[in-house]
Amino acid sequence: MAIRVMLVDDQALLRTGFRMVLAAQPDMEVVAEAGDGAEALEVVATTAVDVVLMDVRMPRLDGVEATRRICAREDAPKVLILTTFDLDEYAFSALKVGASGFMLKDVPPTELLGAIRAVHSGDAVVAPSTTRRLLDRFTPMLPGAAPSAAADDRIGRLTDREREVMLLVAQGLSNGEIAGRLVLSEATVKTHVGRILTKLGLRDRVQVVVLAYESGLVRAGGAGL
Repeated sequence: MAIRVMLVDDQALLRTGFRMVLAAQPDMEVVAEAGDGAEALEVVATTAVDVVLMDVRMPRLDGVEATRRICAREDAPKVLILTTFDLDEYAFSALKVGASGFMLKDVPPTELLGAIRAVHSGDAVVAPSTTRRLLDRFTPMLPGAAPSAAADDRIGRLTDREREVMLLVAQGLSNGEIAGRLVLSEATVKTHVGRILTKLGLRDRVQVVVLAYESGLVRAGGAGL
């Protein structure tokens, strides 16, 4: 079954460009479009969508609030944020409210397609290293970016090994890279990541990165404590 994609951007020309790229893929189908966040909410309520490509700065309702409301739905599709460098702080906020990752609007088509497939499969492999670079730049500037006591309490639920795995996830390593670093099987690492998500009540690896920064486990520059 083709991945059902929705395009949300107030620039019709950009939507047209993305639609042409996606339409050429045998495993993807653009099933809906919206020109702002408010329209996106209306469409999602009546259309079956797997992945939403979401702009952040739009009229009426921006992409961050639209993402928060979409991700709160019981049958929520995955949300992939499309951003530019001058709007990265918005992408950070969207990750905090449930987005599964983000890409730059000028990303090569092959990377965008790979990101859509990864997010649809439930994997956030598109996000960690790129997310880290974004957080390195903007975390010190954001309100509430100081280490959070509540976040620290949540980290305390983890075993030492889980904390170690979380640190490496937050530094942008894949399961295979973490396995090599810790001399574990990739299946064991996957199990640890699953337990981390469950214990911390997180949706995916992207939110692991965000929490690691909020807790002070990882600081700007990518250094772990």
